[in-house]
Amino acid sequence: MKSRDSERNHRTTEAEPKPLEEPKHETKKLKNLSEYAQTLQLGWNGLLVLKNSCFPTSMHILEGDQGVISSLLKDHTSGSKLTQLKIAQRLRLDQPKLDEVTRRIKQGSPNGYAVLLATQATPSGLGTEGMPTVEPGLQRRLLRNLVSYLKQKQAAGVISLPVGGSKGRDGTGMLYAFPPCDFSQQYLQSALRTLGKLEEEHMVIVIVRDTA
Repeated sequence: MKSRDSERNHRTTEAEPKPLEEPKHETKKLKNLSEYAQTLQLGWNGLLVLKNSCFPTSMHILEGDQGVISSLLKDHTSGSKLTQLKIAQRLRLDQPKLDEVTRRIKQGSPNGYAVLLATQATPSGLGTEGMPTVEPGLQRRLLRNLVSYLKQKQAAGVISLPVGGSKGRDGTGMLYAFPPCDFSQQYLQSALRTLGKLEEEHMVIVIVRDTA
């Protein structure tokens, strides 16, 4: 009798460590979009600026080409990576306008576009080492404030790239920042499958290179 007990105990102790290993391949354990974003490649992090507010943002690549990001999101005077992007225009979320963006993405495939997931950059943790300091006169706010502003306006934010204009033959392009809408959700199907629902405020960023 005793030997059977000890055998059973032995078996349970052996089986115990297994649950710890599961999360590696078990994606269901991700709790929110920020955690999901950490599983993707970081495309850019810095400040999105609208009027006098700035929003610390991390952008992770959902699809497309990293080269588009590195070539368009850089400061052409110094050649270094941009640390802030100023939203200067808005694009109404009307079907014809969205069709135009879709057309530009198709034209830019496979390596003339990128789609990124933008989430709130956290003050601690991954992807914050490069967080720029906030310029005087700008108020640091949470990304969700920008998301609700765009939702209220029923518009996407638009930024012409590269910032400061291009030098002749250097590539130019556009960045569109979409609040949650039907158009942006099509790029988040795998996140939706993984998480079940997308509750956290986020944006989908589309960068397209202008075709000559």
